[in-house]
Amino acid sequence: MHPRRALTARGICMLALGAAALTFGSLVGQRELVGLGVLLVALPALSALSLSGSIGRITHHRSLSPERVPAGHDARVGVRIGNMSATWPVSSVSVQDTLPTLLGHEPRYGIGFLRPGATRDVSYLVRPAVRGVYPIGPLWVSVSDPLGCVRVSRLLGAPASLLVTPVALPLTRAGTSDSPRGEEPPRRPVGGIGEQDPIPREYRHGDEMRRVHWRSTARHGELMVRREEQDRRDLGAVLLDTRASAHRGRGADHSLETAVAVAASVAVHLLGSSHELHLHTDRARMDASGTDAVLDDLALLTPSGGTSLLPGIAGLRAAPGSPALTVAVLGALSAEEATELARTGRGRRLALLCSEAAWAAPGALAGAADILSSGGWQVAALASPTELPPLWHGAVLSHSFGKGPR
Repeated sequence: MHPRRALTARGICMLALGAAALTFGSLVGQRELVGLGVLLVALPALSALSLSGSIGRITHHRSLSPERVPAGHDARVGVRIGNMSATWPVSSVSVQDTLPTLLGHEPRYGIGFLRPGATRDVSYLVRPAVRGVYPIGPLWVSVSDPLGCVRVSRLLGAPASLLVTPVALPLTRAGTSDSPRGEEPPRRPVGGIGEQDPIPREYRHGDEMRRVHWRSTARHGELMVRREEQDRRDLGAVLLDTRASAHRGRGADHSLETAVAVAASVAVHLLGSSHELHLHTDRARMDASGTDAVLDDLALLTPSGGTSLLPGIAGLRAAPGSPALTVAVLGALSAEEATELARTGRGRRLALLCSEAAWAAPGALAGAADILSSGGWQVAALASPTELPPLWHGAVLSHSFGKGPR
């Protein structure tokens, strides 16, 4: 970008006073007044000439610490300003960074005089409240002459990207049992002799009979086998409703932001509990290969233009494997969508309904909850992500969210 040159308020006043002195001095024949007018008119032009090439000697380097931050947490932006010339100084330097509106006011700093080869460091904090990618920069650099008559400005450098991920709230570890039945790991024998009891699972075709765990078989009424270490990686599935039509609100209070934060918390919890994860939206299946991949993809997630959740439910049904735990994080549902979802999935199924979503009628949320509950889903409604940890903890203790919202 080419530099912008502009007169300051002082430069404009000098020109106006110089023109007035020239005019009045010529009319009354006062040479001294005419000379003063010439000087005042010439000073801004001389000041502009003195700034020739000065803006091109300014360099900068930007750093973000960290470059990836959860929503609601601070990131520090550091900017180093330098004079790359080994001969010529630069006077009266000031800088102003460019920020998105969501990050607040654009910071401005007076750097002052920079001798040849000198550098100055400035830094400030930003605290993004909403996930996404925020461009930080470019940097506006301004240089003024020593008299303050003329200012030359230009944009310097390219923006740096700050990735803001949804906050993953910690959940109670025991909330995702290694068994689809939700049973807790067996305790060590009272006598302390022998190894800890194995955690059993249902018999599968091809399992060796020597692995049958007869105590668990008698307790469950079906054939159970000892679970080896490699078998203990259960499957979890999360369905996230991203439809713009199903959500409402603004900024951090938007119900979609609540849904994304809840889904992120559940997904990170399952991955941290050594679960294999399938993460679905109403549009497609997302990358769930690791915690960072999930959070990064959710940070970039945009509302979908879809009007129905049925494609997402169909994707959940078609996914390979049989999840031991399925969690659906939902906006406003129709009765048809709730009915289809109620018929979906096996094992333990939890439905988390955003109470501030775009529900069509006052009783629509309770109606959807009743349909899901009748299909064997455990249901809870929440207005904020901060409500999830106690709800999850309650599910751990009771293995149920209750009868659903009313």
